[in-house]
Amino acid sequence: MSGTTTATSRLTAAARHRHEDGANRWLVLVVLCASLLLVAVDATVLHVAVPAVSEDLRPSSVQLLWIVDSYPLVCASLLILFGTLGDRIGRRRVLLLGYALFGIASALAAFAHTPVVLILARALLGMGGAMIMPATLSILREVFPDRRERALAIGVWSAVAAVGAAVGPLLGGFLIEHFWWGSVFLINIPLMLVSLPVGRALLPESRGEQEGPWDVVGALMAASGLFGVVMGVKRAGGGEDLLSPATLLPTLLGVALLAAFLRRQRRRPHPLIDLAMFARPAFSTSVGCIVLALLALVGLQLIAAQYLQLVLGLSPLETGLRLVPLTFAAMAAGLAGSWLLQRFGPRRMVCAGFCLTAAAVVTLTGIGGEDNPPLMLFGFVLLGFGIEVTLFGAYESMLSEAPKSQAGAAAAIGETSYQLGAGIGIALLGSVMNAVYSPGLDKVEGVPSGASAEASHSLGEAYEVSDRLGGPTGAALRAAARDAFMTGLHVTLLVSAVLLLLGAVAALRLPKAMDCPAGAEHAEHTECAGPAESTEKAERTEHTAGARLTKRAPGADRAEREAAAAPAEGQQKSQVPLPAQSARTPVTAESLR
Repeated sequence: MSGTTTATSRLTAAARHRHEDGANRWLVLVVLCASLLLVAVDATVLHVAVPAVSEDLRPSSVQLLWIVDSYPLVCASLLILFGTLGDRIGRRRVLLLGYALFGIASALAAFAHTPVVLILARALLGMGGAMIMPATLSILREVFPDRRERALAIGVWSAVAAVGAAVGPLLGGFLIEHFWWGSVFLINIPLMLVSLPVGRALLPESRGEQEGPWDVVGALMAASGLFGVVMGVKRAGGGEDLLSPATLLPTLLGVALLAAFLRRQRRRPHPLIDLAMFARPAFSTSVGCIVLALLALVGLQLIAAQYLQLVLGLSPLETGLRLVPLTFAAMAAGLAGSWLLQRFGPRRMVCAGFCLTAAAVVTLTGIGGEDNPPLMLFGFVLLGFGIEVTLFGAYESMLSEAPKSQAGAAAAIGETSYQLGAGIGIALLGSVMNAVYSPGLDKVEGVPSGASAEASHSLGEAYEVSDRLGGPTGAALRAAARDAFMTGLHVTLLVSAVLLLLGAVAALRLPKAMDCPAGAEHAEHTECAGPAESTEKAERTEHTAGARLTKRAPGADRAEREAAAAPAEGQQKSQVPLPAQSARTPVTAESLR
């Protein structure tokens, strides 16, 4: 009777523990999304504060460039370093350190009195962001072992990221209008002061089951190589000559360091990143889809902002409001992503997302020199929904395919792909735009060749030159620049559509359906896992079964000896029932072998 009572109490405690875990993991998601929102807002909030910073600190053109670019450069470079470090020393520990560094750097940036101090503060913010971003995804991967629940959590996570990217410029504009430019950084401090104790109390600690020392040299090689590549890509996207030493040398050096890093990882018994992950079609295809999606999205956003402000003459605030429907559509797609993934599977979901985005891009080729709000509303909504569906399916497949022990590395690879795709997209689509735009200003009647060359850099510079020239000549240059810009915009949209359709073809390599065992949604501890996770789980199960078989029941050895001594002829193979085994599934000597 007492044994029955004890067993019942244990079952009740276990059920209560599972219920508490179920509640706690959604609280964990809230904490992770709050930190993600802060990082996403900070990545875009400075854009509207640049004029105020320039007026107050008087930075040079090079210093202003570093004020803007130091955050994304440092963040993209250190993602793999801190993602793999979290797998080794604990993801929660790295996340909390990121919180602390982000708060300190925010205070330093808010009260910076020189451009150099602001550049340093922005670099530290990028370091904090590199600690926070992969840690949020890897902890999310740990606390949501069931794939269906994890898909829902990733949907919420991605919706929050979309909100942060859209809210950043609007919040920055409001703060600049009512306070000073440092307030865009100061808002981070109270949020981090709350996140630190709450995160310490609620977030679980997790780390990968990896042996051997952490490869410090390899981590520094990866960080330096990514820094060089991202710097080169950003300079190319900013209009610099691709063959100039300032663009070409960092890119080549970065590629060489990354190649050496990959060679080092193949040779080490305990690498930072398990390169075998890339041999899995679902993982490598997901990473490629993220890059292709960002190639099309970021370049289009930049060009769309120029179109809305320079062609239609909208203010920055009006431009931001025009892009709000895109954000709301992306939020809706993120929240519906779990259902879509379960209903259609990764292959059809990502492929359909690419096709929807391509359709949106082709639709937007209908815009012209006159405002057409209904067309833009439809195109932006379709674009936001399609691109978020694509990114959701790709991120979910990538995380589910990676082993748990490499969750931080996989999250870092995904975020690095995001950053590289964005940078390459700006460079590639910007180059296409310039290749079409510049020739349209070569032979404008009455415009000197020097003025034509200056106007060919961008539509904004063309407007400045036309204002200086004035009269019919200036008006002719302005009209020619607008026409050339619209032609370039349409060609760029078509190139983006082709890239998106290539992404749809690549997505055909993804799994057709989520790899979920039947009844997983009703099982208490069953994971709805990807192939890599299923393999890990099978290995753990085999190891556990072997350990259980080594714990012999009392008298088991004697029973085996008596069975062995019995006449072999006509006898069945000896069966040794263990307490943990059901009578219907005896353990035979054959199964023991």
